[in-house]
Amino acid sequence: MSGVSEGTVAAPAAAVPPAARTRGLRKVYRGTVAVDSVDLEVPTGAVLGMLGPNGSGKTTTIRMLLGLVTPTAGEVELLGQKMPDGAALALPEVGALVEGPGFHPFLSGRENLMRVAAAEPLLASARIPGAVADALERVGLTRAAGRRYRGYSLGMKQRLGLASALLVPRRFVILDEPTNGLDPAGTREVRAVIADLHAAGTTVLVSSHLLAEVEATCTHVAVLNQGTVVAQGELAALLEAGSANLLVTTPEVTRAVEALRDHRIPARAVPDGLRVDLTATTAPQVVETLVHAGVPVHEVRRQRTGLEDLFARLTEDTNVIEDAALDDLATLIPEDAR
Repeated sequence: MSGVSEGTVAAPAAAVPPAARTRGLRKVYRGTVAVDSVDLEVPTGAVLGMLGPNGSGKTTTIRMLLGLVTPTAGEVELLGQKMPDGAALALPEVGALVEGPGFHPFLSGRENLMRVAAAEPLLASARIPGAVADALERVGLTRAAGRRYRGYSLGMKQRLGLASALLVPRRFVILDEPTNGLDPAGTREVRAVIADLHAAGTTVLVSSHLLAEVEATCTHVAVLNQGTVVAQGELAALLEAGSANLLVTTPEVTRAVEALRDHRIPARAVPDGLRVDLTATTAPQVVETLVHAGVPVHEVRRQRTGLEDLFARLTEDTNVIEDAALDDLATLIPEDAR
């Protein structure tokens, strides 16, 4: 008889290792610290948005992940391989677009892509024409495939770079500012490509300054500031943990505001009820205060922080998020940045 016998506890499923991981990653250029003590994890199957102001170390971190730059200190693991020693095993499974594409200006888009495909270790020669045609179609460049690259717009060049990363199915795709130079239609197409990759189980890392796109496409976020990671985790959890306001629906708004202010809890009337500042209190304490004051409470909900607000708080002041909910994420690093 197959299966687990009575009284036997089935062993838990093994945890899936991350697609990429860094520990104590540091890079110094001529005395300038570009990346400092970065501990980053990219969960397998996730779409992780890497955010940060200019000069925060995003591209340098990506280049070290890919083995293009040697760290000054620290460790990098990509698809289970120590980098850069394991590059020959890991990189064929990785598609990447980093710091803009580079192609031969006198060749057409298709000819450039054919050359890239010829060097692709996972692509048999007989499959090259079909793979190139599929990649061009996927990024919307089929009609312009015969034009010389030097005549391409910035957005078209970016599309061709994205096509080169998608020539074969990948376990991991890394896109550094993939929507740079794209019009709204092109941006929507890139969003669709990322969604397709995610649906197929591919892990995607997207470095972008377009917060709305990250919020629309990513499942996880890592925020870098001044060369280090100040927060990382599931996007929904980070947004919830970053919420510092509570929305309370009650028919007696004035009484509610007065009751809370009597207990030194900041609150103000809003069209739907009242907004309570949770910086120095908790949601249960707010409800308890209102109930004891005889104020009817119809609904209580935490006001969801937008990614733009969260990003501003994290990059302008790394000490602002101390909400207990972040303990579950175990992601505010280093310790002295809390």
